[in-house]
Amino acid sequence: MSDKREIGGTGCSRSLARIGILVVSDRASRGEYKDQGGEAINSFLARTIRSNWIAIVKIIPDGVESVAGALIEMSDRETCDLILTTGGTGPAPRDLTPEATRSVITRELAGFGELMRRVSLEQVPTAILSRQTAGTRGHCLIVNLPGRPSSIDICLGAVFPAIPYCLDLIGARPIEVNQDVCHAFRPDA
Repeated sequence: MSDKREIGGTGCSRSLARIGILVVSDRASRGEYKDQGGEAINSFLARTIRSNWIAIVKIIPDGVESVAGALIEMSDRETCDLILTTGGTGPAPRDLTPEATRSVITRELAGFGELMRRVSLEQVPTAILSRQTAGTRGHCLIVNLPGRPSSIDICLGAVFPAIPYCLDLIGARPIEVNQDVCHAFRPDA
């Protein structure tokens, strides 16, 4: 499943940030249940990002090949500036999103996963089972998020303050945030 939609208004689509929302779930990809993880990401972004942006949404099955292929397509062909994945980060045999992510990124940014696990541990002791990571592929930042919608909000709330500046540093299209929702950090020039 693939969906493109513009969020927050109209404008020249070449200048709008392109954000990939990649839902990794065998059951959701087969239509056995309604995706909630991707919806939680979209809801967070709609509240947080002040500038106009375009969402590219895909729902795919678990697995290294399916996730790696989708990440390459979204970063290279769809030219996403940011890809947020949900699902496939636990210890179950089919949870292979971090492995797929590591196979396509050029630089790992381990601090994202470390922070997400730390803030999640304040909510639930099983957060230590989560294996989220992040990294860059060209001008694209890829961040793995957990599958539970409530965990997505907690994790994005923790790491999003660093994302606009990271996008600046890697040469991605910029995003501006609603400072009432997210205190993004950009050092003074």
